Amino acid sequence: MGFTTSVTAKDIVAAVKAVPAAQGKIVVLATVAAKAESSALLTAAHELNVPIVSFAPDVLARVQVPSPSPRVENAVGTASVAEAAAILASGGSRLVLAKTARDGVTVAAARKVPSSLTNSDNETECE
Repeated sequence: MGFTTSVTAKDIVAAVKAVPAAQGKIVVLATVAAKAESSALLTAAHELNVPIVSFAPDVLARVQVPSPSPRVENAVGTASVAEAAAILASGGSRLVLAKTARDGVTVAAARKVPSSLTNSDNETECE
């Protein structure tokens, strides 16, 4: 996920909960490293009972995404936070939800790559 500095934990939780249930269970919030210690994100992760993972802008910039943004690239050094972080946090899976924005929060989701061939968890990474 990506978000503006003015968002609250409530905004983040609402955006995450707006992800359609058909996309699966949210198991992690993923973002750019500079946002990982945001009090709003930390509080939201606590409320959602999920960990936070973060990636450096140069790592996110290497991920091909369907919706890169020059504005985001100018602001944080990568053309994608939400989509790229979702893909990376999922283990390299495809997006099941392209980025969507709501109240200053941008969310994307990717299905978690199973750790074994017998794992059939219906888990989704959200950022």
